[in-house]
Formats: sequence, C-alpha cells, structure tokens
Amino acid sequence: MITKLSHAGLMVRDQAQAYDVYVNKLGFKVQTDMTMDNGFRWLTVSPPNQPDLQIVLSEPVEPMFAPELIPHVRALLDKDAMSGGVWESDDCQKTYDDLIAKGIEFIKPPTKEFYGVEALFKDGCGNWFSLTEHSKE
Repeated sequence: MITKLSHAGLMVRDQAQAYDVYVNKLGFKVQTDMTMDNGFRWLTVSPPNQPDLQIVLSEPVEPMFAPELIPHVRALLDKDAMSGGVWESDDCQKTYDDLIAKGIEFIKPPTKEFYGVEALFKDGCGNWFSLTEHSKE
C-alpha cells in the first residue's frame, strides 16, 4: 500500500541557480545536497512548513533522459514552459510583495478567483507556479 509522496522531481536549467532561488528567495530548506561518484548532484529542498516533502531539483541529464531527449527538455526549460504546480500561501498579497522584493518574476499579480487569490510566477529556472491563498469560506 502506498502511504504518501515523499519526493517529487522538478526539472531546472541549472542546479546552482535553482539552489539560490529555492533556498535564498523562496525560503525552502535544503534536505540533501551531495554529489555522487558519477558526478550526479542530488539536491532536494522542502517548503519550510512541509519537511516531509522533498523537491528533487534536477537538470535534464543522462541516465534520467535518453541523450536525444535532453535538448527537447532543455528547450522547454529555456522557454519557462514547465509547470511546477501550486504553492499555498496564507497571505498571497504579502507573499507576492516579499517575493517581488527578492527578484522573483510574476506573470500575474494577486487576483481574486472563485477559489481564492492567485498569482503566477516564474522560478527563473524553467518553471512557472501558481501561488494561491484559498478562500476562507
């Protein structure tokens, strides 16, 4: 029986850049940062209030991808075309203001939607996300 999701993968253009964004700007905590014998860097981070979910920040490399697929994945990352999901916030406007001040690029400001307040942002590593404050009703 499957009991929970412990790790989720996120493709990024560059792990050093992703480390800076996720740790220094988004405030995530590093869970693991090590280089294996084959040179593969295993980098995982967690949202500050969700330490049991580790986000694996990976570059598209072999053997994860066949060599002929790597340029296609990189092309999507270069166009910020990968969607990473939804991050929840208890105050979307405040989080938006804090992240703007840290240099995070938003493609949609906080906007009232039927499910709450949502903003959309790019992580600068190839992905875009929803930042959502759910309605309290």
